[in-house]
Amino acid sequence: MVRNVSKFLREWVLYHAALGVDQFFLYDNGSQDDLQDQVAQLRAAGIDISTVAWPWVKLQEAGLSHCAAVQQASCQWMAFIDVDEFIFSPDWITLENPSKSMLETILSVHPQTGQIYFQCYDFGPSGQTAHPQEGVSQGYTCRLKGTLRHKSIVRLDAVAHSLQNSVHHFSLKSGFNTTWTKLARINHYKYQAWAEFKVKFKRRVSAYVTDWADPVNLKSRDRAPGLGVDATEPVGWAERFCEVKDTLMQKLSAK
Repeated sequence: MVRNVSKFLREWVLYHAALGVDQFFLYDNGSQDDLQDQVAQLRAAGIDISTVAWPWVKLQEAGLSHCAAVQQASCQWMAFIDVDEFIFSPDWITLENPSKSMLETILSVHPQTGQIYFQCYDFGPSGQTAHPQEGVSQGYTCRLKGTLRHKSIVRLDAVAHSLQNSVHHFSLKSGFNTTWTKLARINHYKYQAWAEFKVKFKRRVSAYVTDWADPVNLKSRDRAPGLGVDATEPVGWAERFCEVKDTLMQKLSAK
């Protein structure tokens, strides 16, 4: 699910294509930037990428359900992740070249496994005061120590007929189970430079509020801790959410 993310798209797509992702499906939540131009450039470069218009606010779950339903014939496994989320394994650092085996290793599971959970690590602004031109994986290198969320990669023929999901995972048919993986994680570049993060106050799909400035659902984990409803840059924002220096993804994506 995307909205005005064209500046981030190329890095995210090319990285995951190198890991072995075959197809990309973008559900466009009312973008007003040059998203379609970026998609056209990626197609010209040989990437299988498509967009679906999904203009409705607060209907992210419905969009994911729609994608899981209509793509069952074309996909075996599908990762439901955002453009600021990157699948990553420290084990990949030692590899000389990317290959499809990077993801295939994660997907080598029991036949009854229908869903794999990834722990999500949230990265902070890392001293950045503007969008790093070299890309988020290069510019953001400091994160929180613990994890609060997970994301998943789902075997589409295991998804329950109800298509019920909570954004982070799906309900499965009887006979299938979910497992956690220790082979990889999600690097979530969530708390970016203030100029980028502030945009999320205007309209955020997953916070269950139309505008972050509305004083409702104040305990949502999608809100920045301590930020409240004021879309004004907090003192010391660039250094916040930094508990662990983590440059592993920076080194891998550069390689």
